[in-house]
Amino acid sequence: MSDERAPEEMPEPEGMPDWEKRFRAPRVSLPQWAEDAPDRSLFISNATGTFELYAWDRASGKQRQATDRPNGTVDGGLSPDGEWIWWFNDTDGDEFGHWMRQPFHGGPDEAAVPGLDPSYSAGLALGRDGTVVVGRMTEEAGTTIHVAPPGGGEPVEIYRHRQSAGVGDLSHDGALLAIEHTEHGDAMHAALRVVRPDGTALAELDDTEGGTRELGLTVLGFAPVAGDARLLVGHQRRGRWEPMIWNPLTGEQTELELDLPGDTRARWYPDGSGLLIVHSHAARSELWRYDLAARRLARVETAPGTISGATARPDGAVEYLWSSAAEPPQVRSTAGGTVLRPPGLRAPASVPVTDLWVEGPGGTIHALVQTPDGEGPFPTVFDIHGGPTAHDTDAFAAGPAAWVDHGFAVVRVNYRGSTGYGREWTDALKHRIGLIELEDITAVRAECVRRGLADPERLVLTGGSWGGYLTLLGVGTRPGDWTVGVAAVPVADYVSAYHDEMEALKAMDRTMFGGTPEEQPERWRASSPITYVDHVRAPVYISAGVNDPRCPIRQIENYVDRLAARGVVHEVYRYDAGHGSLVVEERIKQVGMEIRFALRHLPARDRDGQTDRGDQPQAPAQV
Repeated sequence: MSDERAPEEMPEPEGMPDWEKRFRAPRVSLPQWAEDAPDRSLFISNATGTFELYAWDRASGKQRQATDRPNGTVDGGLSPDGEWIWWFNDTDGDEFGHWMRQPFHGGPDEAAVPGLDPSYSAGLALGRDGTVVVGRMTEEAGTTIHVAPPGGGEPVEIYRHRQSAGVGDLSHDGALLAIEHTEHGDAMHAALRVVRPDGTALAELDDTEGGTRELGLTVLGFAPVAGDARLLVGHQRRGRWEPMIWNPLTGEQTELELDLPGDTRARWYPDGSGLLIVHSHAARSELWRYDLAARRLARVETAPGTISGATARPDGAVEYLWSSAAEPPQVRSTAGGTVLRPPGLRAPASVPVTDLWVEGPGGTIHALVQTPDGEGPFPTVFDIHGGPTAHDTDAFAAGPAAWVDHGFAVVRVNYRGSTGYGREWTDALKHRIGLIELEDITAVRAECVRRGLADPERLVLTGGSWGGYLTLLGVGTRPGDWTVGVAAVPVADYVSAYHDEMEALKAMDRTMFGGTPEEQPERWRASSPITYVDHVRAPVYISAGVNDPRCPIRQIENYVDRLAARGVVHEVYRYDAGHGSLVVEERIKQVGMEIRFALRHLPARDRDGQTDRGDQPQAPAQV
């Protein structure tokens, strides 16, 4: 599985359009490094045309490709001593498999924890003494957590529950294990439990108060210092994500008053003296250092844009992955310069985003807009993000840039349900799933048309995953608003999707809908795209991974059969992977097909600016 190849320099192809170069240009992730061997790092790169794991020995400068699989590998880590690379082995993107490992400097792969059957991953923690903690999720058992003792002993189950849970972190000395769980039944707001490696419970932290309050917690990591039991925790007590420190042995909680307007995440500095804070606000992010002794924030200077990850090195320098909508990603250091430069072709720049703030039915909506050269109104793509608990940012993205290169304006909407705008905005997504988000998208659409930005007769609704779901729901509930629908790996028949999807998503769906399809049939029916399929009149393009465990193929086929029975213009592309592809050429193929489909079905403007159709926006179709 491993070889001694490092990414090689490749000449820039002649005649290749910029949009393809942005996909093909090699890129690298923020390197992670072994806690006790900081010169040993692991990163992800697409240098060979498929996203794989690479080992990097900083002392010698040597890099090598560690994994090599047809559909790529991105889930991996390093043991604390840097001796082993761990990676998750699924089948063609189905996310169902087991952990493998290989020596850092190369050698054969081996099953990392013999004795465990394949499962979906629910986390991994590696101890300094060789202890291994594996989280697993299956339809039959729910969540189980297993501890394998040093030396390769038989793994022992220490936790089991039907609801979703996961491995948080092991303390520096391996004596404490933090678990995130949703035993109270709210999959969107986790509680924490700290146990001994044998499963003995020591402490519980539950801001939901047994599922009665919508306040979540998340594990950010134990202090990286021997004998220190402090656990860094993310909480939502003041309406947004913020860090606090909890000592599970004494019960002491220290909330940090950062006085920053957006969501904040934190990581320990390696000596435990401070925290590296990533602050996200209004689709941009910035870095701060919080001195624990002085209880004081200090700005870590970075350029405007998005920081997708950051880590403090033992010498105090901070490495971070930065990009903006206009500028491709770079791994930078506060010590100066670029930490890790991908070889070969450089991604061409794109156009910057501008901010659009629109008053909507549930509050002010933030959207990001990119426009091509010229004057509007433009044919416009509403590119809807997935998640739904995610948000679009001022970050480099080859997909939207490709639409801009083809003459489209691109609008990305951080609808209710998105993260990054406070807990209430995220938690507004409940019961009227999909319909709430579409209210916000509709409000932004109307404002873009009013301003002369978007041509109302040449509008494309598109997205992947949850964005694909909203696309199909949108072309059915508001058929007069959209000229073309382009949905990648979508939910199309929500009830069938629930019965086929991975267990963690079933738990999330039960939380959002307030029950199963059998318990809340009207809510599920009202939020399912297939309910409105008879109202669809826009041409629809759908792509689907045949091994997708998140938006399974059967429910998509159900929807497509209904489109075909009605004679709706549609096109379906099925590919041999899971929830998206890690193969660059496959991704380019898919984006090209999406753009060509839209161009074929959008009406053309004549010299007087008139189109050959006169559809006007209509009221939503009723259930």
